[in-house]
Formats: sequence, C-alpha cells, structure tokens
Amino acid sequence: MAAPLEQWYYDVPVVTRWWTSLVVATSVACQCNLVNPFQLFLSFHTVWVKRQYWRLITTFLYFGPLSLDFMFHIFFMARYSRMLEESHYQGRTADFAWLIFYAGVTLIAISPFTGMPFLGSPLSFTLVYIWARRNPGVRLSFLGLFVFQAPYLPWVLLGFSFLLHSTVPKDDLLGIAVGHVYYFFSDVYPRMNNGSRPLDPPEFWRRMFGAAGNAAPQRAPVQQEGEQ
Repeated sequence: MAAPLEQWYYDVPVVTRWWTSLVVATSVACQCNLVNPFQLFLSFHTVWVKRQYWRLITTFLYFGPLSLDFMFHIFFMARYSRMLEESHYQGRTADFAWLIFYAGVTLIAISPFTGMPFLGSPLSFTLVYIWARRNPGVRLSFLGLFVFQAPYLPWVLLGFSFLLHSTVPKDDLLGIAVGHVYYFFSDVYPRMNNGSRPLDPPEFWRRMFGAAGNAAPQRAPVQQEGEQ
C-alpha cells in the first residue's frame, strides 16, 4: 500500500507532476551548488553559438533560491496547473501539454523584447489566467480580506505583487497577454467562426501521447457572447 505522500504525488496529473518535480529539483540543485543559475537562464547567443540548447528548457524551471517567495510561486504554479489539467483537460494530456508548449514557445519568441532571463513565472501566470477566465462563477478569497470572482484573480495577484515590490511585474503581464491569446482562440474565436480552433494541437502531437486523433476537446464553461 502506497504511503499517503506517495499517493498524493501520483494523484497529481502527469504534466503538472513532472513540471513541478523538475522545478523543485532544479532549485534544490542550485541551493546545493550542484548547478549554477547562470547555466540555466535564457541567452540566445549562448544557445545558438555555444549550443547550450538546454537553456530553452531550464529557463522555465528556475524560480529562484529556496525561500518564501519560491514557495509562493510553486504553490500557485502547481495549484492552478493541476486544477486546469484535472478539469478542462481531464483525459486530454496531449492538449494540456500542447498548451504548455504553445505558451513556452511564445514566451521564448518574445523574450528578446522583454529582457527576462527566466520564463517560469510568466508561464505559470499564463495558466492562472486561463483557469480564471474559464471559471467565471468561482468565488475566491484573498488572505481573508475580500472576496472576488475568479476572472479577477490575475489582476488581484498583479496588484499584490506591485504593492510588495513597488514595480510593475512585467513577467505577470506577459503571462496574462500570452494566456489571453490562447483563451481567445480556444474559447471565444470558435463561437464566432463555426467551431474553428486554430490553436488546437496537430494530429501528430496527439499521436505522440497516444491520444485519439479525432478526440473532441471539452467545452469551456458558457460565458457571455463576445467576452474577451
């Protein structure tokens, strides 16, 4: 019989489980001086000239040293990634992995214009935004101070981060932008264009995950017509 902690770990959906495990392992390795964070950040010159291609992956795995801020980021990353994977992507691992892939590629493509060396935070914020938009009826409480509807969650977190650091968190804004593009073309655009879903994964991607090529995606909760 599996131990409670082991059971909990394997109950986490596969994509969220692997991503969270790699993030924690990366920070522990850096904390133990087994890996230097300077070997992990995204640098196009280093990637293409020195062929350090792993930086295209590790830029999403380092959230800083083990600290309270690290735990805060991991909590939100794992919580909303899991809830999104367990609800809207239940039984559709290929589609959720494609969402992560789309968001990662998009963030890498625009990173030269943002100057951000690590992209894990905007990637997790992308998932927070998508979950929030797809759960308009959920009520949340922030630190027990006030209650709000789920779609306001990204903006509440944005404001809280601004109050803590006295600067606009551009990584969170970037995550909101990338998440909104995906949300629009997956949830709003199909209702206006006869069900067309331009950001759905290609068939070869679904075959990689052993998913049926003609699997129909689950519909998001009904929202107001034309909401963006």
